[in-house]
Amino acid sequence: MEKNVFDYIVIGAGSAGCVIANRLSAEPRRSVLLIEAGGPDRHPLVQLPMLMGKLMHSRIYNWQYKTEPEPGLNGRRIYWPRGKVLGGSSTINGMIYVRGNRRDYDRWSQLGLSGWSYSEILPYFRKSEGHVERRDAFHGAEGSLTVCRARGKNPLFELFVEAGRQAGHPVNDDFNGEEQEGFGRYDFTIRDGKRCSASKAFLHPILDRPNLAIATHALTQRIVVEGGRAVAVEYTQGGRSLRARADREIILSAGAVNSPQILMLSGVGDADELAAHGIKLACHLPGVGKNLQDHVDVCLVYQVVKPITLYSDLRVDRLVPALLRGFLFGEGVATTFPYEGGAFLKSRPGLESPDIQAHFMPALEKTANLHWPKLFDKARVEDNHGVTIRVGPLNPESRGAIMLRSAKAEDPPRIFANYLGTEFDKQTTIAGVRMLRDVMAQKAFAGVLGKELAPGPALRTDSDLRHWLKGASGTTLHPVGTCKMGHDPMAVVDEKLKVRGLEGLRVADASIMPIISSGNTNAPTIMIGEKAADMVLQATG
Repeated sequence: MEKNVFDYIVIGAGSAGCVIANRLSAEPRRSVLLIEAGGPDRHPLVQLPMLMGKLMHSRIYNWQYKTEPEPGLNGRRIYWPRGKVLGGSSTINGMIYVRGNRRDYDRWSQLGLSGWSYSEILPYFRKSEGHVERRDAFHGAEGSLTVCRARGKNPLFELFVEAGRQAGHPVNDDFNGEEQEGFGRYDFTIRDGKRCSASKAFLHPILDRPNLAIATHALTQRIVVEGGRAVAVEYTQGGRSLRARADREIILSAGAVNSPQILMLSGVGDADELAAHGIKLACHLPGVGKNLQDHVDVCLVYQVVKPITLYSDLRVDRLVPALLRGFLFGEGVATTFPYEGGAFLKSRPGLESPDIQAHFMPALEKTANLHWPKLFDKARVEDNHGVTIRVGPLNPESRGAIMLRSAKAEDPPRIFANYLGTEFDKQTTIAGVRMLRDVMAQKAFAGVLGKELAPGPALRTDSDLRHWLKGASGTTLHPVGTCKMGHDPMAVVDEKLKVRGLEGLRVADASIMPIISSGNTNAPTIMIGEKAADMVLQATG
């Protein structure tokens, strides 16, 4: 095996790993190796926001995981696209920038995790952020991660917000500001009409740093532990087995699926589970892979009786020029993400913070794809034009797990999401469906909406909707929590993100969340990367 020595080794060039590699290598005297299982983010589909759906369902830069059969979802295996590329899932995601609710982080602090209250983590959000328009105490303007307001011009977005107002909900111009509740439009990590991934923001500008080495197409096999300290990483690249040593620290940032997998392959996890795969125990931590949380959601779908949805823009003869306009000038519909409308709602009076999130798209899921114009088609307008609203609980109680399939890094781990595994999650999801039905019935949509396609007008009772949820629910693609931060026996890392019982090893990504944040998880993961880098530098200089 070849041997290389670095001050720091970062495993995973995802949303947190890119930030950490950037911050640690800022001092020329510190050497950093960044190991990524995927390749460079050069594919043109990465660039334009409208093409995100193609990325999610392609093999491009994608682990293409699936859960094990889900008991609460009629035994269905749910598709989990996860980024396998520089930038990780930020290179294939929907680019929605949501930090979560301030109470999320105050709850973390109340668990005894000092340094993680909202007031303490807000500076890290602001440090990364380079917002194009917003200028206030909640936003940063100088950060590397470009954030902008929604760019779409479709009139249905404004109707959605107005319908929310008519239903008695607040209108909210900034979900990352003073309050999260209300109807509005999301902010996005888009720069000049192109995706601003973690790689584009934090890695591309520093690729010429001589003290930063980046190993792509490099699959981590295990972290080497000697005498209770993580000292090296073994990985394969181009058919070769390589070993790199870390003189100071190893930071594991491979995400909520791969971080626990790598720990277990390294002998860090539940002793009995590791023994079942013939893996030598390095540190007994039964919480590795447990506490898996994800946002489940379900789609409400309505016909639209006027030709004003995105379907008209997605004809080949219109979209091809739009793509060229987007690539060349950063303008037009191709530079927008379809789910620009949003809402954070309280399902019942007395709640301190929202417990329901909605994403609104002015298109039917089945027609939100490239298609040829139908010159002789006599179909009704509403057969192709519609709107889709994804709705689900922000604070699910259900907990799942990531488990090894084998002792080989090449074999995907087993994913048990346990969606709708509690009565609370079912009730909250149904409450969200009822609230959004009420919104869509407001006069703002009079003369615009046709038939409700899903769940469908015949499904009204809780019993009807519970049955429907089993066949219709899916993931919002926000897995977290599998290397949770805490002080209880199932905690994997402490508040400094140090792996309990070991020296020289931290985990820094969405897997450390003890409780899932209220909303899309990319922005919180970048914040975790910022805070982790700061803690590493404070500890090692």
